[in-house]
Formats: sequence, C-alpha cells, structure tokens
Amino acid sequence: MILQRRPGRAHLLVVDDEESYRTALEIGLGAEGYEVRTVEDGRSCLAAVEHEPVDLVVLDMMLPDLPGLEICRRLAATGLPVVVVSARCAEVDVVAGLEVGAADYLTKPFHLRELVARIEAVLRRTCSADRRCGVLASPGDPVPVGAAVVDVEELSPRVVQVGPIEVDLVSREVRLSGRPVALTRRELELVEILASPPGRLRSREELLARLWGDQELVDDRTLDAHMRRLRRKLEPDPANPRYLQTVRGVGFRLDEPDGSSALGA
Repeated sequence: MILQRRPGRAHLLVVDDEESYRTALEIGLGAEGYEVRTVEDGRSCLAAVEHEPVDLVVLDMMLPDLPGLEICRRLAATGLPVVVVSARCAEVDVVAGLEVGAADYLTKPFHLRELVARIEAVLRRTCSADRRCGVLASPGDPVPVGAAVVDVEELSPRVVQVGPIEVDLVSREVRLSGRPVALTRRELELVEILASPPGRLRSREELLARLWGDQELVDDRTLDAHMRRLRRKLEPDPANPRYLQTVRGVGFRLDEPDGSSALGA
C-alpha cells in the first residue's frame, strides 16, 4: 500500500526491532498525516537523527544493540523529544525512562489513537518558533487516499506457541500445557524476548544489554543462571532442553526441535 502523505506534517522516527510494530506504526501514523521513517536498532536511530529531519522519536526500549535508556538519554540531550513505547511496564522502568529525558512513556500493547494523542501533546509542548515542526493534523482533516485505520494490537501476535510453551504477549502470561507458570520479572522478560519472534537467535550480548543494560556486575553467569531456572520451569527435561535452545558460542533461541514455531492470534 502506498500512502499519500500530506506535506508539512511532523517527521517521526520509529525505532523498534520487531517488524510487526514497525509496519503497523508506519502505516497507522502515516495515515494520520505524519512523515514516518522506521529503523530497527539503536545505532541506526542515532545515525538517522544526525542526518535527516526528525521532529520526534518513537522509541522501543528493548533493542538488540544499545540500551534503550542510553539512546533515550542521548536523544533527549539534543532537545529531540522521545516518546517511549515498551513492553516494560513496571513502575521502575517508567520512572527510569522519564528520568533520562523521555517526554512520555507508553506501555505495549497500546492503541494507535492513544499514541497519536501523546505524540501531538508532546509536539505541542516542545515545538517553538525556533524549532521546525510539522503542522499537526486536526480532527476534521480528511484521511489520505489509500490510508487504513490501523490498530497496533490487531497487527501484533498475541500468543506465541512453541511446543507446550505458550507466551501471551498481551497479558504477559506464560503457560505450560495450558497452565500458568509463575516466573520472576527477569525470567518473564527473557522468555518474552526469545518469543518475539520465536526461532530468532538472540546473542548473549543482546540479551545482557536488553535485560540489564550497562550494569557492570552482570555477566554471562547471571544470564546462564536465569536460563537454568527458566528451563526448570518450562522444559519437560531441563537437563536436555528441547525448546529453550542453546547455540554454542552464540546465544539462545525459543524454537521447536524441528525449527517450526507458531504465532497465535
């Protein structure tokens, strides 16, 4: 679908490593009249804001290369407004994001209308005579030809099914053969990363960065300990894991033994 975007609108940069969210936001925010570009990691984000016109960044905090808090801090230091969208919904995560300079913090899953309302509120606060910002859409403006009404929740997978393991990314619940499993916060975050999407190999470096940021006292042994505990709770035979797989010398992935996994609605 090619969207006819109206000239003079704000330029948004969407930063998220999940293709489903990038696609949903590019279509949905484009339909609202914004100029939208998407990138999948922190380094691409920093390069984009340095070389392209950007009025506001929509930033996921769990990226594969750089800690989200560090990216947010760098962007905020330049005066560029950042709206965080993240699966991390604990109070400590929200406070940390706001403390490093985020203009707003929205937890996944969310509805497009709420995100648009927050973006417009932030742009009204941050745009001034000496800062170029696009003219915001008004409620009476026509929708561009070819645009679709998009709900991020509708385009994102709800449940990841890998063998007997179910990861509900909306309710943030993990089930084993249909029964809820009690996980710690870190264990839940670890399995959510591995399930988004299933089958993708996640390096040790990526998992350490996304789960603990730049904490100096955390190393591979911490990650291994969490994986051992997770396997004891989810694997039929924790000593010989079938689904929480190790790729020696690289990292981990959540996958079927034959490499086929399923996304549920």
